[in-house]
Amino acid sequence: QVHLVESGGGLVQAGGSLRVSCAASGGTISPYAMGWFRQAPGKEREFVAGIGWMSMLTDYSDSVKGRFSISRDNAKNTVSLQMNSLKPEDTAVYFCNFDNNIARLRTVAQDRWGQGTQVTVSS
Repeated sequence: QVHLVESGGGLVQAGGSLRVSCAASGGTISPYAMGWFRQAPGKEREFVAGIGWMSMLTDYSDSVKGRFSISRDNAKNTVSLQMNSLKPEDTAVYFCNFDNNIARLRTVAQDRWGQGTQVTVSS
């Protein structure tokens, strides 16, 4: 079973940048679409960004388009999310996960989640 571990979160001022990463072990992520999700206190988990299995297709939520960029390195079994121009409303725990395609990632229907990594954007 593939195990995912998120890292790279931290505290950053509004307008700053941060990169979060996701490392997989126990199996390869190469056959899957990979996604980043986030959950703020008191809110539901939401889709943030997705990338297809060959990196030929990406998708972003409207709230992060133009600011965030998802990438993957199948050789290293990792996926990253570069976050620029961060806003206080980006504050959340960020999770990575996988599914068969980006459309399914958008449904946030995955049944297993890791610990995530906390991103806090101060104003």
